[in-house]
Amino acid sequence: MRLIFLALGALAAAAQPAQEKLEVPPPPFTEGLFPCSNCHAAMKPNRTRRTLVAMHDDIVLKHDEEHRWCLDCHDANNRDTLHLASGEPVSFEESYKLCGQCHGEKLRDWKAGVHGRRTGSWNGAKRYLLCANCHNPHQPKFHALAPKPAPLPPTRATGEKATHGN
Repeated sequence: MRLIFLALGALAAAAQPAQEKLEVPPPPFTEGLFPCSNCHAAMKPNRTRRTLVAMHDDIVLKHDEEHRWCLDCHDANNRDTLHLASGEPVSFEESYKLCGQCHGEKLRDWKAGVHGRRTGSWNGAKRYLLCANCHNPHQPKFHALAPKPAPLPPTRATGEKATHGN
């Protein structure tokens, strides 16, 4: 009987997809602010929700601000990491796991290459941009962009416009 349970356990483990390590560029940190422990190592964590006034006062949280605060994502004891809702630490290079807790459909689409930017081979190595490469994590909604001008049609060496059929 024990052999059957061991075999079933091995089959279940084989059916589970392995945690893949995705290739991503370094996170887009504000210059001079990382590692956070440079300043925070000597500070006792203050878990009180408040308006920041001494440092980081330029950050305006517009990301479920009624329910979220800094330490919901940033780890209070190790400021050089983030953490999941379970408390599991997550590096900034794996911040997509944190975003994916609430934005599961976007994470799925991002991994599939439908959302965000992914480069590489169809059946080979891929490189992904992190959510924070396109979205400000504190204000993820995109600001309106001015449209770019239409592209110019190609020209021939003679200077005349190329057309189909010529």
